[in-house]
Amino acid sequence: MNDPCVEHFIQYLEGEKNASEHTISNYLIDIRQYCEVTWGEDARPPYKWKDVDRFTARKFLMFFQKLEMAPTTTGRKLSALRSFYKFLLREEYVEQNPFSGLNLPKKGSYLPQILSVTEVCKLLDAPEKFNEQQTTTNPKQKLWREYMVARDAAILELLYSTGMRINELVTLPEERIDLLSGVARVRGKGKKERLCPLGSPAERALAKNLELRENVWLLEGKKNVRSPVFLNKNGGPISARSIERMMKKYVLFCGLNAELTPHSLRHSFATHLLDAGADLRSVQELLGHASLSTTQIYTHVSVERLKEVYQLAHPRA
Repeated sequence: MNDPCVEHFIQYLEGEKNASEHTISNYLIDIRQYCEVTWGEDARPPYKWKDVDRFTARKFLMFFQKLEMAPTTTGRKLSALRSFYKFLLREEYVEQNPFSGLNLPKKGSYLPQILSVTEVCKLLDAPEKFNEQQTTTNPKQKLWREYMVARDAAILELLYSTGMRINELVTLPEERIDLLSGVARVRGKGKKERLCPLGSPAERALAKNLELRENVWLLEGKKNVRSPVFLNKNGGPISARSIERMMKKYVLFCGLNAELTPHSLRHSFATHLLDAGADLRSVQELLGHASLSTTQIYTHVSVERLKEVYQLAHPRA
């Protein structure tokens, strides 16, 4: 943004907070929107951070509430600007934090969308069944399609087997996957690492993906010793957006809820573990949650499912 205060804040996030690129990008989005709402889209840095008062800060929040954005989104923007001004205050760029003391929007009750075990199995089988309906006589296309089926199956298996986030998956290098030990070393939020066990189906799917990936590289004639775990059609690393589109295709093919996303597999992973008797602390470690309270949402999901079963099965429910 070419603003000295923002540039200093980014250096602070990278150096002192060890924030990820994703986190920094979100901060910049919120700060840029704040500048546009406060000073207009034509305003140019450096911005007059000292001139902002509590009324201006409240006006920024009201702008997004009028757009009927989710309370979680508005709350994130408040947290981002509050942290930014806290830094400006510490570095004596400003004399007050106008966002300090403003209340977060009240969050509605939220339970994540999950798939049943049967639905998960149906989704994991979808790449192979979907491909059976496709035909081609082109040898190159046939080889690519064979790889794509293995890749899609491995991605879905990995998401459900480990519960990792989609951004953790697309940035996972091959050297962090140990098929012999059956674990993956995942770098999560705050660049914290955790070990994620791999289930046997995920191991087999990953091995097949890596084997067929080599065939694609040979076909393209450009073997790369540091090739991505999952290739896109151009031979580069597959993006998170491509995985979202891929899953949407299989969700619709299976006749499942169209609103399901790759993150729904993470929700399902946690809920199914708790349903089967896993303790909350272990699930917290597997998910890479910093706080146990974040993991506790899945206990509510399990209770809600128990209530549904009770209502359907009990004669006097």
